[in-house]
Amino acid sequence: MADTAVPLTDAEMDELEQCLDRIGPPLEPLDLMMLDGYLCGVLLQPTAVPEAQWLRHVADVDGRPLPAGLDPLRLHTLVRRRHAELNRAIHGRLWFDPWVFEMEDEAEPLDTVMPWAAGFATAMELFPALTRIDSPDVLEPLAVLYRSFDPDDLEDADALLAMIESLEPPQDLAEAVESLVSSTMLLADVSRPQHKGPGGSRPRAAGARRPASRAARPAGVGTRGGKPGPRR
Repeated sequence: MADTAVPLTDAEMDELEQCLDRIGPPLEPLDLMMLDGYLCGVLLQPTAVPEAQWLRHVADVDGRPLPAGLDPLRLHTLVRRRHAELNRAIHGRLWFDPWVFEMEDEAEPLDTVMPWAAGFATAMELFPALTRIDSPDVLEPLAVLYRSFDPDDLEDADALLAMIESLEPPQDLAEAVESLVSSTMLLADVSRPQHKGPGGSRPRAAGARRPASRAARPAGVGTRGGKPGPRR
């Protein structure tokens, strides 16, 4: 049986982007960066989200059906592959390369990772169980992921805003990208805890170790930007 978690090649990522580009108005598909953050948000839920529920929001953020004649088979195949790859990384607390691409202009690091964070926030809006976990270990990694947003976009989130204010901004894009991975793993420690091993210990987020070596692709690839914050 083929390994459905095998990473997508650059050519397959381009193909996935083309599949999303073919979905025209009035539907609003996620772009590559938003898709990646969205999938991580889906996978961090304390109870697995059924595929039928999360997959329908890839081609349209509101989950509207595709028009007749548009075959989603290849799109869904590639998205499932990325979902499986991320699931394996999160389950094993392993490094993964977030799909974060350089902007054409020299954007600030937090502006560059904004689409990824917006995709994550979309998942939190659609599937809010993670944000409802009563644990002090959730607040800081969520703040790291939401710090790209304008404070006015974060309504009724005083504790989150206070934590964001306490954070130092990333020095460069590599640090911003690495923080996406580390925060994902810290949240997984809460929502998807590992069983204790023979010695009584369990893997922690430190297992996501590796510098952000693929923090960017050529400018203009996958940089449609997504939405600047939570949808509503």
